[in-house]
Amino acid sequence: MRKRNIRKKESASKTFFKNFFLKGKTLTFIFVMSALGMSFVFIRMKGVEQDYQYSDYSNKIKEKRIENKELKAEKARELSVKKLWSFANEHNLKEPDENHIIVIPNE
Repeated sequence: MRKRNIRKKESASKTFFKNFFLKGKTLTFIFVMSALGMSFVFIRMKGVEQDYQYSDYSNKIKEKRIENKELKAEKARELSVKKLWSFANEHNLKEPDENHIIVIPNE
């Protein structure tokens, strides 16, 4: 008798599964909710990936700004008065007189 009750319980669970989960409306609802869940996870993963790319780009921008400041400082050192005078003395350059100055009018 016990064996029959166990078999009836198993068959009752199978019939419940067949009657509830395999109906058209329930199965459609399960698929729709699964698709929504997967799309939420996919969108969240894309957001995290974009955040990593954004932080990578912002770090590159910071590095380029620092490099740009260093280049501006180097340019200022090269164009300093002391450096220009030493360059002129090294190459025997003199200050121009009136005959050497050319004035280009603005149009």
